[in-house]
Amino acid sequence: MMLHLPPLSLYVHIPWCVQKCPYCDFNSHAMKEAIPEQAYITALLDDLRQDLHFAQGRELHSIFIGGGTPSLMSPDAIKRLLDGIQALIPFANAMEITLEANPGTVEAGRFAGFKAAGVNRISIGIQSFQPEKLTRLGRIHDPEQARFAAEEAALVGLNSFNIDLMHGLPDQSLSDALSDLEQAIALAPPHLSWYQLTIEPNTPFASRPPALPEDDILADIYEQGHALLLANGYRQYEVSAYAKLGFEAQHNLNYWRFGDYLGIGCGAHGKITLPLEGKLVRTVKVKHPKGYLEDNRPYLDQYWPIKPQDLSLEYFMNRLRLFEPIPKQEFHQLTGQCASVLEAPLTEALRLELLNETEAHWQVTPLGRRFLNRLLDLFITD
Repeated sequence: MMLHLPPLSLYVHIPWCVQKCPYCDFNSHAMKEAIPEQAYITALLDDLRQDLHFAQGRELHSIFIGGGTPSLMSPDAIKRLLDGIQALIPFANAMEITLEANPGTVEAGRFAGFKAAGVNRISIGIQSFQPEKLTRLGRIHDPEQARFAAEEAALVGLNSFNIDLMHGLPDQSLSDALSDLEQAIALAPPHLSWYQLTIEPNTPFASRPPALPEDDILADIYEQGHALLLANGYRQYEVSAYAKLGFEAQHNLNYWRFGDYLGIGCGAHGKITLPLEGKLVRTVKVKHPKGYLEDNRPYLDQYWPIKPQDLSLEYFMNRLRLFEPIPKQEFHQLTGQCASVLEAPLTEALRLELLNETEAHWQVTPLGRRFLNRLLDLFITD
């Protein structure tokens, strides 16, 4: 199996938040005391040192600091983190460095501090501008704080900023959803993540499900919201992501193009290509902060190769999130498998008009976007 080394990104997980939202299934922990900033940054850098052999001579393509709520960390701590990372792995030119922020944790001047630390893109978890919806979602901010955070991000001279916005919220009407979207667009974010609330297992919403909009209302929200975004100069380049031209999220593009990424921090996941061993591997770090910070304990909790029979599904599960054409030669380069293994699923996908095909590319069709799960099911092997 001959494998091509793709670009390398880094995901950094900050596990703490002020309180756990009822829809959230991420590895996050409500703060019960002050965050051990210095100890955690030391552990993150030690974690990265243990993963350095996975870099295999590559520079970093992007960094994403997620959570939890990374904006609870001080700008000084973020600077120490980024300086430490750069001392271990070289940065690519014009590299994207994103930090997630929640409006309720943003004070005046804080974004300027993060920018001075090396962050050049901020992703703001607003979710809604309606007080009652924010309360139902367990968010700690109000609409005014949401607008303030977006205005701060626009003022400090970042390369870009993103607004995270949900639709399909409990008891949400079409007019509610469009109002949220209009208010987000008015803040002129270069990038807007607009996605439907889903009820995840093992969350409070799963045990006590809220009343969500009916399917016909959800369809109207998506159709009219999509048209509103296009009319305001945004382009949908991924299932739940819209951007002005040139402001697509480079870190997420590397995920969906089946690039490699190191994951450091509590419960962080990684995906690494090992050409000499002819395999792709997944990594997961120790999940709980107490265990992660324990002296003389390995940070790596799980490590396993992706099974050859699962590579087609893994590749297309990522690649089909993007609406760009998929180069045919890329499948072999990034999985090491011959295109012949795709003959049956691709034949069926073409027959069902879920994909189009040219000599050099595959392209998901509008019907394929609508029935993406049906399309992905074709790549599941027994």
